[in-house]
Amino acid sequence: MSAAPPIFLFTDFGSADLYVGQVKSVLHGAAPASAVIDLLNDAPNFAIAAAAHLLDALVTRLPVPAVTIAVVDPGVGSARAPVALEADGRWFVGPDNGLLSVIASRSRRNRCFSLESIARPDSVSFHGRDLFAPAAAAIARDAADFLKHPAKARLDVELGSADLSRIIYIDHYGNAMTGVRASSVDRRSCVRTSGHVIPYARVFSDVPAGEVFWYENSIGLVEIAANRASASVLLALEHDAEIAFA
Repeated sequence: MSAAPPIFLFTDFGSADLYVGQVKSVLHGAAPASAVIDLLNDAPNFAIAAAAHLLDALVTRLPVPAVTIAVVDPGVGSARAPVALEADGRWFVGPDNGLLSVIASRSRRNRCFSLESIARPDSVSFHGRDLFAPAAAAIARDAADFLKHPAKARLDVELGSADLSRIIYIDHYGNAMTGVRASSVDRRSCVRTSGHVIPYARVFSDVPAGEVFWYENSIGLVEIAANRASASVLLALEHDAEIAFA
């Protein structure tokens, strides 16, 4: 008998707030054999496109099979649909608002299923706990049985497969990740953003302390950083700032 797949959490619920614990409580009761792992609970608030690109960069290193609860959902309780997506052997549950669509568009094969048939959640404002966590647990327990849910021809909201030329996440070091995959960028190029021109370096120690550069980060994205300093402070970078290459 194979081990139960792990369940990952990717949300904008906040690591310090009470929401993640409630989701984990449901998962502990409904899928006790699955490890529950925090992928990120501090995704930029309400930023669906940024989160979609960040999620895509993170999940390529997750095991197959795995189940991810992905919730950046400013439209919770509205007419937007809940959905489950299977892409290249990994499962995702979340709102059909574009959050899962970058993964879908870049996958080799995918299929999606409506969660409308799941019992009405207790709360209209906390589908992460009351709808997506039970769905993720059901998939982790028996993905084959879950396939009985109604299939959807495609996601309702599709952002496409193109990179996002914006800053999508700033970590606590002050490094600014972008939605651009570094494999597509010439290392002779400079990043232009917020009035600054930023050259490439391979790694932090290749530049003097306090100097700003861009590099390919550990999840394959173009990231603006500084050696032993905060690039976001030095350059006054903000989430969603546009970037370009020259």
